[in-house]
Amino acid sequence: MYYCEMKKEELSALYSELCAKFEEIKSKGLKLDMSRGKPGADQLCLTDGLLTAVSAESGVKAANGLDCRNYGVLDGIPEAKQIFADILGVPTENVIVGGSSSLNLMYDEISRAMLFGVAGGEKPWGAQGKIKFLCPVPGYDRHFAICELMGIEMINVPMTENGPDMDVVERYVESDGSIKGIWCVPKYANPDGCVYSDETVRRFAALKPKAKDFRIFWDNAYVVHDLYGYKPLANLFELAKEYGNENLPIMFTSTSKISHAGSGISAMAASSANIAKTKKSMGIQTIGFDKINQLRHARYFGNAENVIKHMEKHADILRPKFEAVLTAFEKELKPIGVATWSKPKGGYFISLNVVKGCAKRVYELAKEAGVTLTPAGAPYPYGIDPEDENLRIAPSFPPVSELSDAVAVLCLCVKMAAAEKYLA
Repeated sequence: MYYCEMKKEELSALYSELCAKFEEIKSKGLKLDMSRGKPGADQLCLTDGLLTAVSAESGVKAANGLDCRNYGVLDGIPEAKQIFADILGVPTENVIVGGSSSLNLMYDEISRAMLFGVAGGEKPWGAQGKIKFLCPVPGYDRHFAICELMGIEMINVPMTENGPDMDVVERYVESDGSIKGIWCVPKYANPDGCVYSDETVRRFAALKPKAKDFRIFWDNAYVVHDLYGYKPLANLFELAKEYGNENLPIMFTSTSKISHAGSGISAMAASSANIAKTKKSMGIQTIGFDKINQLRHARYFGNAENVIKHMEKHADILRPKFEAVLTAFEKELKPIGVATWSKPKGGYFISLNVVKGCAKRVYELAKEAGVTLTPAGAPYPYGIDPEDENLRIAPSFPPVSELSDAVAVLCLCVKMAAAEKYLA
């Protein structure tokens, strides 16, 4: 029976039982972590061959003859650019290969726009007064943190099963010149696992922004992170060219959850004009990124097809973890009507919506019981979930045995918070 349909006396008695279970769990002194989408150790071990992929014996020269130990090549060695170009569906000349973090590339690109403007723009964003970004919600907290740090006002855009509500996006973008960009995680969106439909990608490509310096920040972090077989996304880069909007998208990805999370390589892809604008200031900022690491990755993987095959090994590790969480939700939460959740086919997260007004309470209860979750509100700009209902669940890091314990505690906390809400 749904909690909302129970008589007060029944619910009160049930709540007492839940509290007793909670105290029993607290006494165990658990220390379980489901807070961030980190790869587990077994995933990291899959690419330990990287550690010996380059040596003095195997040679340290790139395909173009460059000695990767030395200075030179601002935008990446050819073989690393080729892998990212094939993954993202863009020409190699439209790729810049960076360091271990695509977040770093995104931060730098926003910073450059604030200081120097974008290709074809008349003024730097920072010289235009109050500027705004559209933020599909729930979304990625680190995107929002960049905007907050830079003083960029954020506007929530609701997500649908096909991506951001494009009617809302088009209305904002085409009517308000102070809106300079939108954050997008187009495949297995963080945290709900949504995949943008072909129609959604095409509507992004066809946008008619009032601001001539508007940009789509296309964070394709999970481009090859499928749990049930690789499925390509519609190609925004090519579609944007069809509509004469080649400067709109700036695309990002990395190997952070493909190879070693802390020592992978990343990439930015964009139009020739955007790339030229970035390289102009980037060439002053740095002499170049770690080319030995780029060479390691290029030699280890060889090509994009091998990257996709490699990700099947990741899927075999991650799939049971996602299924364990979803099975627990189906068994423990669905029959009592206290939560809904996404059922992603890839990526790193599950979006859990509890009874409205209860997300913070669930987070607090879980913490008290020894389970660390991402803070309630994190998937929203300024950390404010207007309904206080969403929690981002990250199943990837704990081993399955610990994950089962953690999700059992989580379900208990969801039940307790819901019972408290209805009793009040």
